[in-house]
Amino acid sequence: MDNRKALRSRIITLTIPIVIQNLLSAAVGSADVLMLNYVGQSAISAVSLAVQYTNILFSVYFGLGTGAAMLCAQYYGKGDLKAIRVLEGIALRFSVSFSTIFALLVATIPDTMMKLFTDDPELIGLGASYLRVMSVTYLCWGVTEVYMSVLRSTGKVKITMTLSILAFSVNILLNAVFIFGLLGAPKLGIVGVAIATAVSRVLQLIGCILVSLCNKEIKLNPCYMFIRNKVLLGDFVRLSLPALANDIVWGTAFSMYSVILGHLGNDAVAANSLATVVRNFGTTFCFGVASGGSVLLGNIIGESKMDEARVCARETIRLTVISGILGGIVILCAMPFVLAYASLTETAMGYLKKMMLINSYYIMGAAVNTTFIAGIFRAGGDSKFGFVCDCIDMWCYAVPLGFFAAFVLKLPVMWVYFLLCTDEFVKWPWVIKRYRSEKWLKNITRDHVA
Repeated sequence: MDNRKALRSRIITLTIPIVIQNLLSAAVGSADVLMLNYVGQSAISAVSLAVQYTNILFSVYFGLGTGAAMLCAQYYGKGDLKAIRVLEGIALRFSVSFSTIFALLVATIPDTMMKLFTDDPELIGLGASYLRVMSVTYLCWGVTEVYMSVLRSTGKVKITMTLSILAFSVNILLNAVFIFGLLGAPKLGIVGVAIATAVSRVLQLIGCILVSLCNKEIKLNPCYMFIRNKVLLGDFVRLSLPALANDIVWGTAFSMYSVILGHLGNDAVAANSLATVVRNFGTTFCFGVASGGSVLLGNIIGESKMDEARVCARETIRLTVISGILGGIVILCAMPFVLAYASLTETAMGYLKKMMLINSYYIMGAAVNTTFIAGIFRAGGDSKFGFVCDCIDMWCYAVPLGFFAAFVLKLPVMWVYFLLCTDEFVKWPWVIKRYRSEKWLKNITRDHVA
């Protein structure tokens, strides 16, 4: 019992800074939507569609970051800092390459990229102007996300929280300045939102550089990108790239939901954008528990304390279920305020109310699967299962079902939305079976590898 309490306390200690970071991230997203509410429904809809590319790229960074952290957490438990530096360099090589390609695309053909989500000329034009500016953001973000993931894997969650507070505070402040034309600045609408995001990411990168100068263990050193180690590169490709592929598959499929809703009308898009903001607040503690538990579990497995790792996994699951219930309550409590504030059409308001009700229970499905797939399984080096599971669930079930319901059966908007939100619960039987098999519980470190 004492060991359980101690592990639970350590998980919560790691979780709280991550939750604060997640809350700030959700606050930025909500600030964008709330402030654009004064610009107009079309502005909200355009940004909610354009930001799907940001979500896809975040899936890439998150996959690379958690993939590197999967190995780094165990090597940190083992006490091998040289291996961590090599792995950081490998992850940076991949992330910088993705960032450069993506930045070039959104800077040169933003209109074409927006046409994938909508055929509304107004939304295409507004979204394209947003994407052009965001190209700067992507170049900085690829570096900072990997570095902060490595910091988190070594338990330095307070540092990453501070860096996030810096970026998100600047983002919200500049959103207000450029959207409303404060302090003598011009009113730039959604372009102002993109500029605010770009400036905040540049400052976050500067913050990472300053942290690196003061940190003796984990540096942000461009030279790491040129270290050659075939063994660790092979481990990264074998273990981390399935995590990256998993998050790309999941993120791209989730963006396809927006494609489906985007072709069902402006009202559906606007309602979904507000519902997503509220859901993001509800999931902050759930995803924080998954991240915090994963870091601690990886460190423990790296020390080869397998019995303690089993106890840590069980405590992480218990905290996840509690956080899922609390997240649903948060959404229900926020509903009256959101409905009172939102400036949407009557049809969109009807959609919004039903979407929030659906999300109040959908959050539990997302919380449990995230903890298992992106938390517990990856901490033990089991990244392939999540990739296969999400490929089947998202691309053989949810996305085809959504398209079929929307464009073949031509079901009402809310029936389409409801069917899309069954994706997380379909995975539960296989995910729980995988956990009970303990095939995920492995020490994936090597001796003297670096």
